[in-house]
Amino acid sequence: MDINLFDFNLPEELIAQHPSDKRDCSRLLAINKDTHTYEDKHFYDVVDYFNSGDILVRNNTKVIPARLLGIKEITGAHCELLLLKEVDKDIWECLTQPAKSLKVGARVSFGEGKLIGEIVQEKEEGLRLVKMHYQGVFLEVLDALGKMPLPPYIKEQLGDNSRYQTVYAKHEGSAAAPTAGFHFTEEIFSKLKAKGVTIVDITLHIGLGTFRPVKVNDTKDHVMHSEVYEISEETANILNNAKKNHQRIVAVGTTSVRTLEANISKYGVFKATREPTNIFIEPGYEYKAVDVLITNFHLPKSTLIMLVSAFMGREFTLEVYQHAIDNKYRFFSFGDSMIIYGRKD
Repeated sequence: MDINLFDFNLPEELIAQHPSDKRDCSRLLAINKDTHTYEDKHFYDVVDYFNSGDILVRNNTKVIPARLLGIKEITGAHCELLLLKEVDKDIWECLTQPAKSLKVGARVSFGEGKLIGEIVQEKEEGLRLVKMHYQGVFLEVLDALGKMPLPPYIKEQLGDNSRYQTVYAKHEGSAAAPTAGFHFTEEIFSKLKAKGVTIVDITLHIGLGTFRPVKVNDTKDHVMHSEVYEISEETANILNNAKKNHQRIVAVGTTSVRTLEANISKYGVFKATREPTNIFIEPGYEYKAVDVLITNFHLPKSTLIMLVSAFMGREFTLEVYQHAIDNKYRFFSFGDSMIIYGRKD
């Protein structure tokens, strides 16, 4: 499909620069994708759109302070690394800047030598494999020296790093947060459980795909960056039973969607596994796993708005987005959210 089919005009002032004062006080657009109707709500109303027996699936990945600012040894030039994923013991795939000066053998010092990054392999588009030299526990060193990898469209500093994590973040490894989960609180989870909703976790560590725009004119030419996901035996069993019993599966965020759809598309059922996926969901894709989607408002011409368009139709998605713009919803990572469900629900 032509990438311009997913474009829209977004006023810059609607790009959220900070989280809402309270997680569940963000706005919520409740959308019935079958009747093409929607309601303006707040996120604390989300419980009203759940049924007893629903399965809520959330991504429990935890963001690491993956942005490192350092000095290139010998020249003293300023450099930046964004850690994307550990590919081997202490060897990380990194997005680098300026990439041209970071050749194999170059060493970058962070924290006056407390951490040294040595370039061991050059890859395409500014990617490098970097060997980390340090003393002690790497994540403790990273906590001391690294910064939270906020998206480039967020210009303000984050006063509380916990607001770039979900309240259920558990497994460290992401270079970006599963932002649809920001709106949930422990109180909302308690209300959902009391209503008869089962909550299960999957893990997908978010990597390069979040930072790479779609650069092709035709979506068929776009290749998603691979990310590793994990589904436990217990979660797979709960999801398979839900399908047999016609219970709804509610996905929190596009990373949960990609995990569930990749898994069931490959195996026909939900299967416990830990493996990579580069699934790319665009209009024409038939959803097999997810019945209800909770997500934020995404960038124009992004793979994420394509995923949403595949779920509720491209033209209706653009109509919904225009409603959000007209009513001054906040967009992107720290923005407002939507819940998308259907008539049969």
